[in-house]
Amino acid sequence: MEKAYVIGIDIGTSGCKTLIIDQSGNTAVKSVEEYPLSTPRPGWSEQDPEHWWQAVKSTLGKALAGFDRPESIKGIGLSGQMHGLVAINKDGEVLRPAILWNDQRTEKQCREIHAAVGGIQGLLKLTNNRMLPGYTGGKILWVRDNEPQIYDKIHTILNPKDYIRYRLTGELATEVSDASGTGLFDVRKRDWSYTLLDQLHIPKEWLPRCYESPEISGQLKERLSSELELSKNLPVAGGGGDAVVQTTGTGLVKPGIVGTTIGTAGIVAMALDSCKENPEGKLQIFCNNTPGKWHTMGVTLAAGGSLRWIKDTLCASESAVAKRTGQDVYEILSEEASKAKPGSEGLFFLPYLIGERCPHADPHARGGFVGLTLRHDRKDILRSVFESVMYSLRDVVELIREMGYTVKQVRTSGGGALSPLWRQIQADVFDSQVITVSGSSEGGAYGAALVAGAGVGLWKNVEEAVEVLKAETRDDPIKENVHLYNRLFPIYRDFYSSLKDGFDRISEIYA
Repeated sequence: MEKAYVIGIDIGTSGCKTLIIDQSGNTAVKSVEEYPLSTPRPGWSEQDPEHWWQAVKSTLGKALAGFDRPESIKGIGLSGQMHGLVAINKDGEVLRPAILWNDQRTEKQCREIHAAVGGIQGLLKLTNNRMLPGYTGGKILWVRDNEPQIYDKIHTILNPKDYIRYRLTGELATEVSDASGTGLFDVRKRDWSYTLLDQLHIPKEWLPRCYESPEISGQLKERLSSELELSKNLPVAGGGGDAVVQTTGTGLVKPGIVGTTIGTAGIVAMALDSCKENPEGKLQIFCNNTPGKWHTMGVTLAAGGSLRWIKDTLCASESAVAKRTGQDVYEILSEEASKAKPGSEGLFFLPYLIGERCPHADPHARGGFVGLTLRHDRKDILRSVFESVMYSLRDVVELIREMGYTVKQVRTSGGGALSPLWRQIQADVFDSQVITVSGSSEGGAYGAALVAGAGVGLWKNVEEAVEVLKAETRDDPIKENVHLYNRLFPIYRDFYSSLKDGFDRISEIYA
């Protein structure tokens, strides 16, 4: 029988990845292209959606150029950075640069939203989630308050991957996992919270039709099919927001298996068989890519982003060596950090470089090093970043444990999963076996391809799709390191509350 294939496309924060996988889960070909990020003011983060589209066309073209059987491709799946605001007018034109997930400008609007519904508890009754500064809902009100000339022209609000869907198919649509991250979605009912929309005076017509993730949401435009030499009316599945679908791509379809994703942000997630209540709103309860299942997670804003910051700020020599030798600069940093002792001689790094989301929903939180002494050198500083990012993810793991779940295994993905040092630190900090599975390094694009494959019948459902995954690495905790990190983690955990007042005072001066 002829092999069948599906395409996965991921609109990330730093670039677009397009890959083609077969029905055994093997990646046949992939292409990646970066695009710029704009920070017009401190705490702001924007991108031009046209850059995404050009990168999609480029990576699709390059991937298909290296693939000799385009007629065997059965569908396309989409993934993308969540929460972004893409505002388009009635002609489908983008009205302003997209406001991204890590943008922190909407604190005032989030307070207004909570007040409008009787506080955080009132909002939890409607959506089971807080309105965090990164969410789409606050961004809509920010545009209303600050750019009324834009607001008056809005016809539809889309998330990043859904804008790409529109360009591919002409359909204005989203799916349940990405919709969950707008803050305007009733995750219990798997539909928009029309009560909340009415109370915020957001026209319900602005929100697109919402599908389950494997459902077919449209077909590739005929012109694009012809240009790319793909089958006519090629189905495009609902897909998934990256924070959800990349955990699907590691097999998170049952409770007890925790997924960590170390990309720009850090994600800790677990599948749920039912929609659990979220009494304090510290975690996020979203719809899973599997129909009838849910997903709990917490997101820290600067995981891999912390390592990138220290690379760009303090590691010019390592970057020069990487450029000269062709070695990955992050491998060089990992090698140097591995020479330091576990615990980094008592040095901690606070990874709150762009505020924080979980467990501290605080746009004013600031980063820093605590515990520096004359004994510390470059390797200790680097290792403290690796370790403290893991402490920040353990902060989230502890919240999941408090829900009554036992962590049986950790599956890690994203760029950080490529680092043996980071995998071992995870095993030691979480006191759990950490594994990677085939496709885990490919992020959201791989999960989107699996979801699309379920949608077009390569597999009967998402649960069957993830059975193609194979374990690639296994890291077990080292007993003495577990003991040390169990002593250090509570110290790290106390720093935020000790320094919060200072963070707020700094933000008053440097707003």
